This record gives sequence, structure tokens and C-alpha cells, in this order.
Amino acid sequence: MLRAYPIRLFYLPVWPRAVLEILTYYVYAPVSPRCPCPNFLQQLRPLGKALSLVNMRHIFQQILPRRLWLAGLPCLALLGCVQSYNKPALNTPAEEKIPVYQLADYLPTECSDIWALQGKSTETNPLYWLRAMDCANRLMPAQSRQEARKYGDGSWQNTFKQGILLADAKITPFERRQLVARIDALSTEIPAQVRPLYQLWRDGQALQLQLAEERQRYSKLQQSSDSELDALRQQHHVLQQQLELTTRKLENLTDIERQLSTRKPAGNFAPDATHESEKPAPSTNEVTPDEP
Repeated sequence: MLRAYPIRLFYLPVWPRAVLEILTYYVYAPVSPRCPCPNFLQQLRPLGKALSLVNMRHIFQQILPRRLWLAGLPCLALLGCVQSYNKPALNTPAEEKIPVYQLADYLPTECSDIWALQGKSTETNPLYWLRAMDCANRLMPAQSRQEARKYGDGSWQNTFKQGILLADAKITPFERRQLVARIDALSTEIPAQVRPLYQLWRDGQALQLQLAEERQRYSKLQQSSDSELDALRQQHHVLQQQLELTTRKLENLTDIERQLSTRKPAGNFAPDATHESEKPAPSTNEVTPDEP
């Protein structure tokens, strides 16, 4: 059980028709024999002055003038009627109002039925074109070409369908470039709801064309490098043959020089041997003197 005790904490006893400030608090304390509230309140001594229990009605009658009290009643009544208002923070961003716009979901639609759907609500729905792109990726190149032949009236819807069907049908870069040019010519007729999706699709086709150009450039560089390598191989083969021929000539010259160096000493003794062979042999008819 709780009791309310009105307590006058302080007041300024100055009354030259000035303001008398009174601060009254209500102290809620449980009633207990161990801690009696009057004794507890008598022990409080703020600013060196004892607190005393007073009656609020006595304060208003004795201290406040009647006119001031009557003039303050409307203000108190208005304050009691004011609801609590939480001031928003200055840095808190304002809540954005999201418009309510519902779109039909074509994800459950079968791929065999997606191409036959027509109408403004369907053709202006980006979810329909997303489902069409998903179904086109699942078709074989021959099936995509066959299905694309059905849409050739020149409208942006059918031209866009052709582009979606032929995008992954292994077409040549020339065909892809013509396809993108046809759709670009009709881009002003594409609704605003589908334009971001069309722009993404066109960026993908531009990347495909750039990739094809890079591959073609790489193939040309590879062909030129291969031809240069073949020319270098042939030149290396010719130089290798010339080196082998020159090496054989040097070896032959070395052998001839070696042979000539070994024949020179035998040539010096050859004339003496011929002279000795030219001497006449002793005749048998000659008479030799007897030895003593």
C-alpha cells in the first residue's frame, strides 16, 4: 500500500508582487512500522532548513493570490489536455512513400505458352520479358531460329522477341549487329517500364559484339604470329644447312692441311735416293789391282 505525502522543498518568501516559487514533490513510500514516513521526512534537511508537511490547499490559499490562482486554472486545464508529443530527431530522414503498383507474375507460366501472350498489360510488364529471356535460354539454337521466324511484322514487341530468341542461337557477329540495329531503330516506342530491362539486354549484346571483335583480332594476331614463326623456322633451317656446309668445308680444309704437313719431310729425302739409284753398277770386266 502506497501513500502520497506532499512536501515543500523550498520557497522564496519575497512578495513585492513578484513570483513566489514553490516546488512540491509527492513522495511515495510504503507504510512500514520499521520505517515510518513522517519520521523519515523530518530527518531531511536540504539547505539547512527543516521540511514540513503542508497541505497544498493551505499553500494556495495563504500564499498565492486568488486572481493569480484563478488565471492559472485555464492553463492547467490546457496542459492536462495536451497529448504527449515526441519531437522527431533533426537528422531522421523522412519516410518515403512507396506507390502501390501490382504486377502480374509470369514465373508459373509455361515456356510453350509465354510467346503467344499479347496485350498492353503483358507487353508493358517487365516480369513477362524476364520470363521470356529465361525460356529463350532453354531452347536449342535451331528451335530459337524457328520460333523467331514467327515474329517479323516490324513492331517493337516482335522485334524484341526476335532479339531475345536469337541472342543465344549462335548467330554471327554480323547478324547480331543487324539485330541490335533493328531494335535500336524502334527503341523510342519501348515503354518506360520495359526500357531499363531493354537497356540491360542491349548492353549484353554490345559486350557479345565486343567479345567477338576481340576474338577476331586475337585470331588475326595468332595467324600473323604463326606465319612469322614459320618464316623464322625456315630461316633457321636454311642457316642450319649453311652452317653444316661451312663446317664440312672447314673439316676438309683441315684434313688437306694435315696431309700436306705430313708429306713435306718425305719430299726432302726423295732426290738423294734418286741420285744413289742413278750411280752405275761395277762392271765385271774391269781388272782390279791385287792386294799386296
